[in-house]
Amino acid sequence: MNQGCDPESSSGETITMSLPTHIPVLVNEATQGLQLRAGGYFVDCTVGLGGHAAAILEAEPSGKLLGIDADPEALKIAEIRLSDYREAVTLVNDNFANLEAICTKYHFRPVDGILFDLGVSSLQLDTARRGFSFQHDAPLDMRFDPRQELTASDIVNTLPEEELAHILTKYGEEHHSRQLARLIGQNRPFSTTTQLAQLAAVLGNKHSRIHPATRTFMALRIAVNKELENLAASLRQTISLLRPGGRLVVISYHSLEDRIVKQFMQRQASSCLCPPEAIICRCGHVPTLKLISRKVIRPTSLEAESNPRCRSAKLRIAEQL
Repeated sequence: MNQGCDPESSSGETITMSLPTHIPVLVNEATQGLQLRAGGYFVDCTVGLGGHAAAILEAEPSGKLLGIDADPEALKIAEIRLSDYREAVTLVNDNFANLEAICTKYHFRPVDGILFDLGVSSLQLDTARRGFSFQHDAPLDMRFDPRQELTASDIVNTLPEEELAHILTKYGEEHHSRQLARLIGQNRPFSTTTQLAQLAAVLGNKHSRIHPATRTFMALRIAVNKELENLAASLRQTISLLRPGGRLVVISYHSLEDRIVKQFMQRQASSCLCPPEAIICRCGHVPTLKLISRKVIRPTSLEAESNPRCRSAKLRIAEQL
């Protein structure tokens, strides 16, 4: 197995670990959407714990897979899960914002299918010290990649209240962003997830289906990891990487992600980008994608029942022209 990250400890010993339970979301729909072909090249931009990647290689053993993830801990687990396909897999510890450069570096282009499974993983949510969840008392971190400098603590404790309110509105669609930003400013510094969650609960709706801190934590996580900016950048790069007939499959979990994916696919599939009032098309835009799924694909009730974290998942598919 080719590695863009170090699978060994500093002593040279191979890292061993037990595999955590992992249920990939919409796995059948994603593999079918990729329209796997014999000997194809496939890129899993968010390989995570390797669930989707394993399904791809199980369905098409003659294929090659490039797995990318910003989280080195996830890649160590993916390496073990994909060990049966060692010769077919290359794992890279990097951000998918660098998708084209990664594919070029590993001579992995053109490709037959590109998959994104966005959002935060179960491993990240369930590992308390990572600070992604308010269910655990932990440092305010939220970095996908520990090499990143910016943490959630930096944002909460250093940004002016106006900038903090903007983040809470833009990335969390928080209804009380200004009031919450003011409260945060008045009670800084914050060092743990519990401290921040308790403050967010002061303004939250106690009768809401979701915890009052949910939107706040989502906003901070997205800001720390530049998730939306990186998604938009990587989607643009897929056009130059996919071969004709190659498939782009994206699974998103909230409206902000899905909006970016939907608008990108629709724009690339459009034959004209002129404003609606234009009588004659002058843009000269040539479509590069064909929409395979005009409506989003969602988990079945059975899958949602067995894996509650997948309930908000939306899958979209497009094909390179």
